[in-house]
Amino acid sequence: MVEISIMVFAAGFGKRMGKLTQGRPKPLVEVCGIPLIDHGLALVEEIDRSHVIINAHYKYEMLQAHVSGKSIKISYELPDLLDTGGGLKAALPMLKTNPVITLNSDAIWAGTNPLQELIDHWDSSRMDGLLLCIPPSQKYGHSGLGDFSIDEQGHLSRQGNYVYSGAQIIKTDLLMQIQDKVFSINRLWDALLERNTLFGMVYSGLWCDVGTPEGIKEAENMILKKIKPSNV
Repeated sequence: MVEISIMVFAAGFGKRMGKLTQGRPKPLVEVCGIPLIDHGLALVEEIDRSHVIINAHYKYEMLQAHVSGKSIKISYELPDLLDTGGGLKAALPMLKTNPVITLNSDAIWAGTNPLQELIDHWDSSRMDGLLLCIPPSQKYGHSGLGDFSIDEQGHLSRQGNYVYSGAQIIKTDLLMQIQDKVFSINRLWDALLERNTLFGMVYSGLWCDVGTPEGIKEAENMILKKIKPSNV
């Protein structure tokens, strides 16, 4: 890819964080003393020729102030929160490329840059979407079931042991066919699943979902190498 637009989702309320998000948005909750949004932006900054957009809703003024001075555009979701699909659709005028990368801001990674892994694996001739997935042995802070199965050719299907990591490359063409303003990115995935053009790949490192205070502790342990890959 010569250039790529990257959207970092940062608009949610973070209700599972409890008191930690009563006075600040979840992307400003710290892991190892660094706000979650900065962990994500550090990954983005390693990608050459990238255009960066974040969305903002809950306590958006604080996020605006935090990224002030950076080459980052903000898609304000006001007055209503638009969910992942609606948020991506609303940001289309700001996104310079198709496909785009999207990244959730509430995860911590240990290993190779996940966005670079996606870019290296992307094949525009046969893919409309490529989701980075995590097997059970490499995930922390996530106690739920898996989201997908991946076949030998890399095609995704619903249900399975692989957890969606919150990082993907996806073409946005079909978003304009969804008339709703507020909707999940799952709506777009379903359309691509019908076309058999939604693919998945397995991340090579470790991943932690930071959706709760307990997730912060697990992420910090992972970063400080108290948790190591099973093959080390």
